[in-house]
Amino acid sequence: MECIITIELGTNGIRVFAYDLRGCIIASMKGHYTTFHTEPDHSEQDPEQIFITTLYVLKNILNEHIHPKKYKVASICFCASMHSVLAVDKHGNPIGNAITWADNRAKKEAQELRHSLPGKKLYEITGTPIHPMSPLLKIAWIGHHDAKRFNNTSKYLSIKSYVIHQLTGEYMIDYSIASATGMLNIHTIRWEDDALDYAGITADQLATLVPVFTKAGKLKKAYQQSLRLPADTKILIGSSDGCMATLGDGIKKGEQKASITIEDSGAVRVMGPTVLKDEQMRFFNYLLVDNCYVSGGPTNNGGNIFEWFTRQFGEFTNPFDIESSMQQLLEEAANVPTGSDGLLFLPYLLGERAPIWNANARGAYFGLNIKHERRHFIRATIEGILYEIYSIGKTLSEQRSTNSLSLNGSFGTIPFCSQLVADIFSKPVEVRQHFHSVSYGAYLLSATEMGIYPSLDDAAPAVDAPDIYKPTAAHHAIYADYFGIFEKLSNKLSDEFEAIGNLQQKYAHPIK
Repeated sequence: MECIITIELGTNGIRVFAYDLRGCIIASMKGHYTTFHTEPDHSEQDPEQIFITTLYVLKNILNEHIHPKKYKVASICFCASMHSVLAVDKHGNPIGNAITWADNRAKKEAQELRHSLPGKKLYEITGTPIHPMSPLLKIAWIGHHDAKRFNNTSKYLSIKSYVIHQLTGEYMIDYSIASATGMLNIHTIRWEDDALDYAGITADQLATLVPVFTKAGKLKKAYQQSLRLPADTKILIGSSDGCMATLGDGIKKGEQKASITIEDSGAVRVMGPTVLKDEQMRFFNYLLVDNCYVSGGPTNNGGNIFEWFTRQFGEFTNPFDIESSMQQLLEEAANVPTGSDGLLFLPYLLGERAPIWNANARGAYFGLNIKHERRHFIRATIEGILYEIYSIGKTLSEQRSTNSLSLNGSFGTIPFCSQLVADIFSKPVEVRQHFHSVSYGAYLLSATEMGIYPSLDDAAPAVDAPDIYKPTAAHHAIYADYFGIFEKLSNKLSDEFEAIGNLQQKYAHPIK
């Protein structure tokens, strides 16, 4: 018997799934690693911790579920979150930590480039919005503020490229992750000279560009022995988590359906044969395969914000049991009227990407009056996260019409949240409970590479029938009224966001 293993390098942890060739889950495991926020706007991770966690979880699933059942691993397919940057020396050793998508320290560089003609040209060429999330800006920031690291760097890698290099010795980056760097010309599929010049690097300092179906070399002998895998085990470069979530939701190229992910961060995406052109540079356009682009907008502030709220204000019988505390808060929120009796929450604790693209954005509760209780804050926090998701979808509808939504991600697929998404968007929402869209998308990619499906579009119908959440018109009307204020606040407070951000930097106390 053969099986396919998928490895997702997510924002705060790794998920490993094993599928049989029919797409049925054999087993899954996950492990966690830490994101460090040592100063305002800083978000970093230890690459060695990520690699060790990857090995640990992969080895456990193989030893506990795959080898005992005599499965042969036909393919190991990788996918990962986007926009990470790790500097390595000529020996491949990390120089400092990996900088994640949530890092906003390059906001000055981003602001200057975004409002310039070269910045607009780069957006059109690369499909990546000009924002501190972009590796282009991260590398430029290193060049401006960390000369020692910049001068000693042999290559700049994504965290997925680093993990694969550790396993196989190859330096590779797939088109999908590369198209989120701000340095790939998505029309010619080559590193863009103007972007490289801006960052102050050469193409040799980046990994080799390859399609998502590429075999990323052979496992090193040490890992063949440790993992008990043969030398011919196929290591598939794979794609990004966003592209895989869209594919795993069963969305086909050009279909009038949007995919919404609400995990730690979130995004609203569509898939089509052409890029979305936008004068305001609000959308990303990431290449999956030839003539197939996943387009949309991301948010920094998803389930991570509700987790933050729970840690600050939840009640814990066990300090490590955050899930039961979240469930208790959700039950309280369900007993609060739609709209939280006029309490609004701006969820921008990590700055924001789409649609306002403001790294200085900050969180705020608005409309507070003497009658509001803790339960109102709980529901307002959830509604604020979903208002932000809706603001992306509303902006996206200017370019691409959709008649239904497919929702994935651990936070988004909570039934209470799923119904709120349907009510806020006023569209039916498809949800597949106990289903992980990112890993299933990676399975479909592997199965297509193996010839089980002729193409990715042919693979999409393999996705199971979903549960459907239908919108409630009365609730949508209330949300529409409150969202108007939410949208105005998000834009009107731009000057105040910048002012408070500057003060937070001025009076910052680094975490020891």
